[in-house]
Amino acid sequence: MAHLSGLPRSHDRVTGPRRAGLIAAALLTSLISACATPSINPPLYGASLAGHDAAMGNSVIAWNAGSDAVAWTTADGARGLPILLKDNIETADMPTTAGSLALVGNAPGRDAPLVARLREAGAVILGKTNLSEWANIRSSNSISGWSAVGGQTLNPYDPTRTPCGSSAGSAVAVAIGLAPAAIGTETNGSIVCPASVNGVVGFKPTVGLVSRTHIIPISHSQDTAGPITTTVADAAIIMTVIAGSDPLDPATVEADARKVDYRAALDAGSLRGARIGVMRFLLANYSAETRAVFEQNLQALRDAGAELVEITEGPDMRAISTAAFQVLMTELKVDLNAYLASTDPRQVPTRTLADLIAFNGAEPRETVLFGQELFLLAEATRGLDDPAYIEARAGSLRMAGPEGIDRMMAENRVAALIAPTTSRAWTNDPTDDDRSQGSSSSLAAVAGYPHLTVPMGFDRGMPVGISFIGGQWDDARILSLGHAYEQATHARRAPEPSQ
Repeated sequence: MAHLSGLPRSHDRVTGPRRAGLIAAALLTSLISACATPSINPPLYGASLAGHDAAMGNSVIAWNAGSDAVAWTTADGARGLPILLKDNIETADMPTTAGSLALVGNAPGRDAPLVARLREAGAVILGKTNLSEWANIRSSNSISGWSAVGGQTLNPYDPTRTPCGSSAGSAVAVAIGLAPAAIGTETNGSIVCPASVNGVVGFKPTVGLVSRTHIIPISHSQDTAGPITTTVADAAIIMTVIAGSDPLDPATVEADARKVDYRAALDAGSLRGARIGVMRFLLANYSAETRAVFEQNLQALRDAGAELVEITEGPDMRAISTAAFQVLMTELKVDLNAYLASTDPRQVPTRTLADLIAFNGAEPRETVLFGQELFLLAEATRGLDDPAYIEARAGSLRMAGPEGIDRMMAENRVAALIAPTTSRAWTNDPTDDDRSQGSSSSLAAVAGYPHLTVPMGFDRGMPVGISFIGGQWDDARILSLGHAYEQATHARRAPEPSQ
């Protein structure tokens, strides 16, 4: 990984508000101007961008030295598509670290099935993107976009504000033009939140549509990979490639039967006559500015022919969150131990979650900014046979799915549910009062249902997205409705070099 002179390296002891200020001062001018080739149309992507040290230090952990400069447009489809991968997704030719120093030697020489599908379709793997270390599951105080391996990923619209996470590097890399597409992963919000606050498209598919094999896990109940792009059409191209069954991932048993050509299914007129449910019960949690932008976009949806249905009562979000947390902690220990056991012990001496906890405790570069209390909670769980886990899993799935999304859609006879994805990016300074405000990710995340975010406007100059959420296997419909909205509004505006 390249390093920009004047920046604190990821292991330097820079804490509190100084961290954001130091990074911003060093990168603000060079970040965007160094990361794209706007004079070339279509732009070239690949190893030719490796010299842009500011961009590399920001969002990309490692470039694939074998990737050549590639010209690509949406019309090319998957053939030649330059794409970056979040660094918890295995490739045969690069290490996979999850941002942790414990995994810097993790190079098992295997492609995750979704990577193999991309290669078979002719895509060009450009490299690995930074992420919130361990996908934000080590600590409830983790810093979005920070990892001990990659340092701090920055939001290009304002580097003092969060890029969100955990797929921070994937979203930022696409936003600033390093690649037209990247793959992120989500357990709850980790695709849609960074996509929203960085002004790009993010799609979390139905859990079980895309293989999770050889992806460093959190929860087999909620984990999935999905695309981050600048347009819904590009996301649909990628979904057509990566969706499909994998015998090593039992959740994907129906994927081959359920998948379609998602790009061909896009219909710019799909909002005409569509009943869309507005999740009004969530809106009080968002900033006033985001709520105002959302109300403006409700009119845009009406103008496109949609019939909007107000939904003022939803499921018990607190109960869902409590049950889902029990699920995540239990599955984290089981699933991560299984993953570590699949790696080469000569490359990864930490063989269990307990080993990782001991490693972090002995490695000050890991704990310079936050601890590992969630790892400790997960280590104390009692496995998949624990009655408390079994009850929590059944309850969270029921409340978020059949009694949540499914009930709201059926009772209101709607094709999709909408809400703001989140409000403006909050600051990276843990000492101020500018905090995260509002989120629509939990219902779809816990139920395992599709969730698409599309840029809808700006909150105090920071991008915000609108979420389209559907039922299980409604992926094609959700992508099509989001595409129709995107074509009607064209709300995305790329970050300006002067910002």
